Amino acid sequence: MTTLTKPKHLAGLLSATALVLGFALTAQPALAAGIADTKHNLGSSNGKNINYVTSAALNGEICVFCHTPHGSDTSAAAPLWNKQLPSGTNYTTYASLQSGTMDGVVGKPGAISLACLSCHDGAQAMDNIINAPGSGQYDANGGGAAGRGYAWTGANQTAGKLNSNTVAMLGTDLSNDHPVGVEYCGGPVGGNIGTCRDADFVLPTAAAGQMATGPWWVDTGDGTSGSRQKTDMILYAAKADRTDGVGPQVECASCHDPHSTNGLFMRRTAGNANSVTCLSCHVK
Repeated sequence: MTTLTKPKHLAGLLSATALVLGFALTAQPALAAGIADTKHNLGSSNGKNINYVTSAALNGEICVFCHTPHGSDTSAAAPLWNKQLPSGTNYTTYASLQSGTMDGVVGKPGAISLACLSCHDGAQAMDNIINAPGSGQYDANGGGAAGRGYAWTGANQTAGKLNSNTVAMLGTDLSNDHPVGVEYCGGPVGGNIGTCRDADFVLPTAAAGQMATGPWWVDTGDGTSGSRQKTDMILYAAKADRTDGVGPQVECASCHDPHSTNGLFMRRTAGNANSVTCLSCHVK
């Protein structure tokens, strides 16, 4: 009888392949963790979040608290937004307080900030979900201020609404928070670009030929220069009811990336170590 044996080079190749596959499989959870391992995972307990749903109806869902592939609120600036937006008229915004750097027009929070405030003002339940999981679960107002009434756990929520146990509950009085809905006075000015140019702010940038219309950003150098990165400080076009042009405008998402994994959801890779986020825009 003839006995077949694997060539030595093939045996070595198979061993190396198995090693690579084994590494890939063991590394997969770390690569895929992302937002699932942050406080923004409201679908299950992960050791880092504080508030989360215990209702079986959600079955550990993560993305559904903010996004839906169908039936989203198209008035939101956030993509495929799955929550009812609050009214921008309900907020008291930051006042100038005689600050020399508050020389831009202060308006109402823009649509991207309203998306954040739909949870963080504490007035609406975090399970206000327009298109809930399962067939026939569409509700245009997401269940209203009380949301869907799912079962919650966590010390920083009451009936699914953020409570005063956490500074993340901003409330509707934003006068003690960094201004949002405010014109960025890094300039430039003229036409529809903006009304102010203050040397206390870093000059923003835009893609070639788009300075008049945006999008704009303050280049942080964390990513590729010359193109807008998630780690840059993002500036936004003004709301349609503004009279001072189209922007650029500071909103919640100028500094924060809700998908960041640095703990504070900051856009800068280093978070705010050594005030790096503040000094991205403010010249001090």
